[in-house]
Amino acid sequence: MRSFWAIFKQAFWTKARTKSFIITTLIAVAGFFLMANLQNIISSVQETGVLGGDGEQILYITESEAGLAPLLKEQLMLMDVDFEVQETDRAEADLQADIKDGVIEAYVVLEAGNGISATYVSQSAGLSGMASAVEGAVQNLQTTRTVEELELNAEEAAALFAPAGFEREAISDASRTEQELSEARGLVYILIFLIYFAVIYYSNMIAMEVATEKSSRVMEILISSVSPVKHMFAKIAGIGTLGILQMLIFGAAAYTAIETSSSDLSGGFFSVFGFSNVRISTILFAVLFFLLGYFLYAMLAALLGSIVSRIEDVQQLMLPMMLLIIVASLIAFTGISVPEATFVTVSSYIPFFTPLVMFLRVGMLDIPLWEPLLAVALMLASITVLGWFGARVYRGGVLMYGSSQSLKDIRRAIQLGNKR
Repeated sequence: MRSFWAIFKQAFWTKARTKSFIITTLIAVAGFFLMANLQNIISSVQETGVLGGDGEQILYITESEAGLAPLLKEQLMLMDVDFEVQETDRAEADLQADIKDGVIEAYVVLEAGNGISATYVSQSAGLSGMASAVEGAVQNLQTTRTVEELELNAEEAAALFAPAGFEREAISDASRTEQELSEARGLVYILIFLIYFAVIYYSNMIAMEVATEKSSRVMEILISSVSPVKHMFAKIAGIGTLGILQMLIFGAAAYTAIETSSSDLSGGFFSVFGFSNVRISTILFAVLFFLLGYFLYAMLAALLGSIVSRIEDVQQLMLPMMLLIIVASLIAFTGISVPEATFVTVSSYIPFFTPLVMFLRVGMLDIPLWEPLLAVALMLASITVLGWFGARVYRGGVLMYGSSQSLKDIRRAIQLGNKR
């Protein structure tokens, strides 16, 4: 048992001290704080005019028909915009020169015909808060003018533009309300990405670690004092513990970012990808499927890494495993919009797809408890079978040297392991 813990600690600390691990962790933590404060950052940038250009926040209004400019200015003032609005009769060439020189932000040209149209001119054609405000004000001006031309009274105008009531209701017992789906969608997106990232990152780490030890001939020394099977499981457990630690850091950072953010995470971006009122069961299933997904793919990665003698061959043999993860992620991200689809339900019971797809169903639907438990049982059975099979391959694979670029080498590894 002492040799197991020695390899366990070596696998853990060797990777924990690498620059790539530290930098990846810091970038992810910074990303959580950035996302939690995204609305405040955008508001601050818009207030300072960084998104709009280098000029002052001044909008000039010129017109082809007298009387339109004062009306548009009045509409903008009613909207309480954070930029200055001025009417002008200067030539467009002069206004464009001021924009290029950074003197003003933009100008708008109003024209009247069958309706009111406007041309907004600025340094860039990208979206900005000023452009959106002008567009809304022009639309309001057009609506007001149409109402006057049709000689509608206030009640008739209100009735004409009153929004229609529209609600979505599902009769399926597994479906949730639109509000519940919105509350769960953001967390499901993030956790699916984290599970996807973890499975690829840590599984690839195991395969590379094994291949590195073989290419440097360190493996020959290790297996002379510890059995290959014990070596394999110690590697998986050590790097798995490192993965759990990193996920805990991510979780603590995300929680701290949300708690310290002045935003309530409900408006703008968060109105579609909500994070409020998330169920505890969703978090627990995320942890469970992360662990199961890791051990399933880690067994496969260790198996593949053991039959490779050169680090250059790792990615080629890892390709089938990567394709499984990519397909699972495509199904999961597609299923977020249609979690009740048949292809989502069926694929959620396929062990290599379960960590992502069944978690999606748990997060987005009210499914019976037996369904995720059945998926967990299937994964445990798959991990057991793959662990047994992987141990047989690993026992002989670590002794194989030479070019290994085909999955056919698995059979040769098993035969070699049986001779030991």
